[in-house]
Amino acid sequence: MFRQSGLPSLRFMPKGAQWVILVVLSALLVFGLTLLHLPAALLLGSMAAAILLAAGGGNLGLGMWPFTLAQGVLGCLIAHSITADILGEIAADWPIFIVGVAAVIAVSSILGWWLAKRQILPGTAAIWGSAPGAASAMMLMAEAHGADVRLVAVMLYLRVVLVALTASVVARLWALPEAIAAAPAPLFPPLDWLHFALTLALALALGGAVLGRVSRIPAGALLVPLVLGALLQGFGLLNIVLPPWLLAASYAVVGWSIGLRFNRPILMYVARALPRIIASTMLLIGFCGGLAVLLTYTMGIEPLTAYLATSPGGLDSVAIIAASSQADLAFIMAMQTARFLIVLLVSPSLARFAASRLNFQKGPD
Repeated sequence: MFRQSGLPSLRFMPKGAQWVILVVLSALLVFGLTLLHLPAALLLGSMAAAILLAAGGGNLGLGMWPFTLAQGVLGCLIAHSITADILGEIAADWPIFIVGVAAVIAVSSILGWWLAKRQILPGTAAIWGSAPGAASAMMLMAEAHGADVRLVAVMLYLRVVLVALTASVVARLWALPEAIAAAPAPLFPPLDWLHFALTLALALALGGAVLGRVSRIPAGALLVPLVLGALLQGFGLLNIVLPPWLLAASYAVVGWSIGLRFNRPILMYVARALPRIIASTMLLIGFCGGLAVLLTYTMGIEPLTAYLATSPGGLDSVAIIAASSQADLAFIMAMQTARFLIVLLVSPSLARFAASRLNFQKGPD
């Protein structure tokens, strides 16, 4: 890209200068995405900056340990969202949750199977990329199970953006009175240092760096802190403390680790597959909209609440939109969390089933 425009390749630039370019470009893109109120701005901006650097000939690499430690932090973040209130909401309305979760997972699996069978994406990337919600977790688990994480990331975060835009439009069309937006959290808030140290021990030392790697559990660096953190929090033994600066650093590391693996062949491959990826995503969004209508007329659930609860986006983006309206935030988060937990459990089996039934072509290097 840089040579074609008459500029020298970044490959010949000192790595210190490349790091400066990456950090500055990431900051600019994150700031722009934040102004647009797009979800996962930190991860998306960092990943996009790394892709641009790699496409320009950059040759940076983060290594395994920063990526592993960032996964431990994200595992604790997910564990923090699994609260007793959420589980109680699921137990109270379990028939609705079973129908809603099963229907969305079934349709997303069919779409992923179709993309894989038509060899629109290589290997099991289409199966992992079609998983509804839990984008960061699915991306990390996909890599642990041998899928091309670059293609999975494109599918997942393209859907996150499309779902967020669609849900925002639906929320405005329903014209519900908006709640007062919460003030942004300070980057360096006061900390409970004891529980922060325990959280770090779980995420970095115990979960991510030791048990997550030594146990050889696929995506163990993410899953071990997630499971242990949820259990310790549930029994009142740990208050998970994750300051914004730590989350920002972890998102940046994950975004850079994946984005720096892109190259010109993979970008050309994605460009060819993009129309069909977008079409399958919009089909899934449309189905979830129809399911929301069904829940509204059969269960009496408020329309916007039903739509956001069944929306196949990430927990964070849906929570932001729900919090800015008068939708039932508890019901929405319970449905999203229930689906995330089920997707976390069934996705490896779905990927193995697809791998055993389909002859996959080799993807771009």
